[in-house]
Amino acid sequence: MPIKSDDVALNKVSIIQRALERALEEYSKNPNLSDFTELDALILNLERACQAAIDLAMHLVSSHQLGVPQSSSDAFRILESKKRIQLETTKSLLAMVGFRNIAIHEYQKLNLDIIHQIMKKEYKVFIDFCKQLGYEIKVVLK
Repeated sequence: MPIKSDDVALNKVSIIQRALERALEEYSKNPNLSDFTELDALILNLERACQAAIDLAMHLVSSHQLGVPQSSSDAFRILESKKRIQLETTKSLLAMVGFRNIAIHEYQKLNLDIIHQIMKKEYKVFIDFCKQLGYEIKVVLK
């Protein structure tokens, strides 16, 4: 059974798209991550994309009565167990949740190499996540 679209889901997808565009914009201006103001903006937008993905997963699990997640990570696992998203996507999203938690709670422990890795490739997990749920987003660098 496909995921049915609604205004809440569409709003979360829109937030993911905007946050990724902003993160990529900041990264393009500061690829060596030396400008702390731009780095903060980049990290904030990665946090926003991650939170919107968590919110989207929680909303879809709840609205489609797929289960009762005990944590934000659980929502991704439930979507994967119900064949709504792929296992690799789930694993990558769980890693992004870990990054988000460090960014929020232990900012000083952020590893710039991980941020480079996210901005060069890993951010695409959010696009894949949306696509697997039936939402097409295009991230355009302005």
